[in-house]
Amino acid sequence: MMQYQRFGRTELQMPLFSCGGMRYQYKWQDVPEAQIPADNQRNLEATIVRALEVGISHIETARGYGTSELQLGKILGNYDRRRLIIQTKISPKADSKEFLHNFEQSLTNLNLDYVDLLGIHGINSLESFNQSMRPGGCLEVAQKLQAQGKVRFIGFSTHGATEIILKAITTDQFDYVNLHWYYINQTNWEAIRAAKSHDMGVFIISPSDKGGMLYKPPQTLVNLCKPLSPIVFNDLFCLSHSQVDTLSIGAARSQDFDEHLKTLELLERAEEILPPILHRLEQQAIAALGENWVKTWHIGLPKFDATPGGVNIPAILALRNLAIAYDMMEFAKTRYNLLGSGGDWFPGTKADKLNELDFHQCLAASPRRDKIPSLLIEADKLLADGAVKRLSQQ
Repeated sequence: MMQYQRFGRTELQMPLFSCGGMRYQYKWQDVPEAQIPADNQRNLEATIVRALEVGISHIETARGYGTSELQLGKILGNYDRRRLIIQTKISPKADSKEFLHNFEQSLTNLNLDYVDLLGIHGINSLESFNQSMRPGGCLEVAQKLQAQGKVRFIGFSTHGATEIILKAITTDQFDYVNLHWYYINQTNWEAIRAAKSHDMGVFIISPSDKGGMLYKPPQTLVNLCKPLSPIVFNDLFCLSHSQVDTLSIGAARSQDFDEHLKTLELLERAEEILPPILHRLEQQAIAALGENWVKTWHIGLPKFDATPGGVNIPAILALRNLAIAYDMMEFAKTRYNLLGSGGDWFPGTKADKLNELDFHQCLAASPRRDKIPSLLIEADKLLADGAVKRLSQQ
């Protein structure tokens, strides 16, 4: 049975799992309603029916998700609006009038008078932070919409560095945050703690996809997570932290909820179930990479924008670790080859031109500075497999 948690100062009762709307839509671009195939619309409707059947009342989408809003708008009117938590997200713009126009298009597409949650979609950089927070900027527009009754609560989503997330949180202007945090990437824990100190709701983005493509895990990871599946392990790991309110399930079909729901009956036993799995994962990493590397690789690494050529050293080394320790090669290749085309959603470049660059100064604070350049070259040979685009660019 679904469980619920107070979503920060919104006081909404948020289900522990949310229905993310970026995988069941027909297109990543807007198309006329008449061009949407009937079978695709039926699949989306079946997915929403299943979500509501299992108690997932939070349906999350975005203006940037192509036909997702339009397709949802055809069916949301079939349900008691008071029992739904509807969230959409609008990307910040230099011209806040464009932000407003995009929001109004979202409301029209969704066929709603208001949304419960409006997220500024992608405070990933100082530029997008300033577009949101400046006088007359996107946040001010959102607050006016809130005063008009078109928005109940305002938050933001982010793929940005922790310091950018903290900068947005400490303005104390947001009711909730959508961010990345899961077993293989725990760097945003400080941001989660800060969000809770401001009584904000915490929504975890894409724990099963960006969290390792866990719906098609390598056998090594399957073995290490037993008796749980990697999906259930990761869900349980996240939800065992009370600061986390909800995890997004980016369902492409109605069956995609089933594995996640197995987590609910395990929550009270998390302290018993998780430690042996966590120990095995750590020991596997140590056996594959060496204890000194596992415990020190991340220390003193420069941010991509302080690195010659913009090489994203922390991301590349983290992906190399996952590929070698857990055989997460497909995930590591997909993410690595996104570097250079991911914009501020996955910034920085690959390590394919390392011989032309001097990393001596930028690695001065790293205890592994002598070893890292050769490991970056190794990572490029291991993971380079052609350019990759974000889903929304495909």
